[in-house]
Amino acid sequence: MKNFGMPTLIENSTLEENIALCKRLGLSFIELNMNFPEYQLDKLENTEKFIKAADKAGIYYTIHLDENLDVADFNPLVRSAYLETVRRTILVAKQLIPLKNKYGDPAQPMLLNMHTQRGIYITLPDRKVQMYERDFPEYIAAFRYFVSCCEEWIGDADIKIAVENTNGFRDYEKEAVEYMLQSECFVLTWDIGHSKATAEKDVPFILSHRDKLKHFHIHDGTEVPPKNHLALGDGEIDLHARLHCAEECGARCVLETKTTHALESSVKWLQKNT
Repeated sequence: MKNFGMPTLIENSTLEENIALCKRLGLSFIELNMNFPEYQLDKLENTEKFIKAADKAGIYYTIHLDENLDVADFNPLVRSAYLETVRRTILVAKQLIPLKNKYGDPAQPMLLNMHTQRGIYITLPDRKVQMYERDFPEYIAAFRYFVSCCEEWIGDADIKIAVENTNGFRDYEKEAVEYMLQSECFVLTWDIGHSKATAEKDVPFILSHRDKLKHFHIHDGTEVPPKNHLALGDGEIDLHARLHCAEECGARCVLETKTTHALESSVKWLQKNT
């Protein structure tokens, strides 16, 4: 299934198990999740192993950066560690581009997916104060530096960093995302389950940057109660509309369920409905 891939599944403890499932289901790629011990940076830097295994199966990879990655952390030591993680992951991604071109759509970039962070908040008697909102100049300055670094590290390589919606962007997050999207190195991921579970509050913002939509996390979900990562057809999302949007944008799609059973069910739904 061209342009459709799978996430790293916790049921599969090895790269080989994930690759075998990907191949069995006829999917094109695996999004390697750097929250897993087996896909930490020191493991990914053994690119020969990853390339050999994928080449044998006829698939390629995208990469999901650590969900905790916070390039605006107030602690400069922590912030530096996250920046170094991104720098070295970009070096890995450069080595994986030939796989993407061989088994994917060469017109689509090699992609690193990332989240933004809301940061900590302080609870007062009458409200909660988000520290990134209170100290916005420092927060946005960190993103300016991050973008500058990524532009230098990526250079002219066919790599994009895609910013994903999660729990509903706060206004200060939107400003940071807006800034990133001014750079040619950054695009958007639309996680359609996350947006459903947050009452679609991010949809106007996402669609206002439709030209930057290059990656989708596809799974079903519900609004009340808020649920996502359901198998396709098990929720309330207008999947046909979302898939049509992905096709129009020339984006690739990760079937981001969390179990093998849900992934298998989602592939069957796609085969019947597309």
